Amino acid sequence: MIQHARRFALSIGLAAALGLGMAASPALAQAPYLSLIPQNSSKYAAIVVDARSGEVLYGKRADAPRYPASITKVMTLYLAFEALASGKLELDEPVVFSPRAAAQSPTKLGIRAGDSITVHQAMQGMVTRSANDAAVALAEKIGGTEQRFAALMTLRAQELGMSATTFANASGLPDSRQITTARDIAVLSRAVMRDYPQYYRLFSTKNFEFRGQAIRNHNGLLYRMDGVDGLKTGFTNASGFNLAISAVRDNRRLIAVVMGGPTVATRDKVAESLLLTGFDVMDRRARGEQITVAQNFFEPPQLAEASQPSMQQGDTTQGLGQGLAIQLASAPPPARASRIQIVEARNTPKLSTPEKAQREPGGRWTVQVGSFSSRADAREQLALVIKRFGRPFAQARAVAEKDDGKFRSRFAGLSEDQAKSACKTLKAKKQPCLVMAPSRG
Repeated sequence: MIQHARRFALSIGLAAALGLGMAASPALAQAPYLSLIPQNSSKYAAIVVDARSGEVLYGKRADAPRYPASITKVMTLYLAFEALASGKLELDEPVVFSPRAAAQSPTKLGIRAGDSITVHQAMQGMVTRSANDAAVALAEKIGGTEQRFAALMTLRAQELGMSATTFANASGLPDSRQITTARDIAVLSRAVMRDYPQYYRLFSTKNFEFRGQAIRNHNGLLYRMDGVDGLKTGFTNASGFNLAISAVRDNRRLIAVVMGGPTVATRDKVAESLLLTGFDVMDRRARGEQITVAQNFFEPPQLAEASQPSMQQGDTTQGLGQGLAIQLASAPPPARASRIQIVEARNTPKLSTPEKAQREPGGRWTVQVGSFSSRADAREQLALVIKRFGRPFAQARAVAEKDDGKFRSRFAGLSEDQAKSACKTLKAKKQPCLVMAPSRG
């Protein structure tokens, strides 16, 4: 009954704001959830996305830097799903806990160093209890060390289009270097369900029976909102209460991300209201109404005038003023990001020696796209760049070359124009590169 009343109230706001399909004044209506956010909130950020098209229905400080907290584990699980899909992991394979993994702060499963659980159990523990020890143990199994795994997380995030995200650990425990945005978390949420639907249902696990314990999922909306089937909660003192949530109604799926809630209850109510309003608008669209969704969401003046968000513990404040204005959902959906796998050296494109590359047609210029401590990592980088930016390097040869103690990922055999054009393309997508002129003599 309460939910129907809320939807009715939201519909009244929609009718007032969107009846003529014109930009509306904040005085016409105010989404009720906004009254739940403290007037001086500097951590709050939110976004609502149509999971099918990627269209942004609403954004509030969606590009402001935020701490992901345990939503980080969605990225950890994404890489685990990738390893499962490629056959590098098996669900019943053991995950041995190192002393470092076992020593992680709560929440945790409490596995002793040297003990093991299965990959499946580790993932279930991460989804339900948000187990930090399981996250680190799984990261070490896949990446060798948590540090290397975090580098892989950041690389994959960039490939998915999460351009403002950096990961420093696999669990989401406090680290000032671990930064994301509400928009990037929505991109990740969409990628998980798009790329690994066979594993996405893990996020709807309500209860996990483990060694005599009945572990309940921290995501309360799984239990009380129809259609919700994921994803993940998160909290640290610096981040506030975070939630990435998705729900399906009438074959339509929406993703909502709320960051910086003052309490669990407030965060959940905000997310629920965002989803309810989003579904209401999608229903109206299905009936032929021409509306721009973001016009339905209005900010009370006191919130719009609240102090700008500020990050603690060394975070940057660049761009925090952006996103206060209501975003109209008129921009075209983002292009679907190409899915890129971490490949072993034996699966990389054919590589050549630097000497052979210099004899290839096209020229003697080179583009460098990375520098690594191992040849395998350099080859992985070459494969990733080819998969994402193959066209500029169609005439080049991929070379994993040792230079000054490091293995350099380079594309050789280009003309000057080809090299400069290729690097320009990469830099436009925030992929670092270096144009190298041919050596003399």
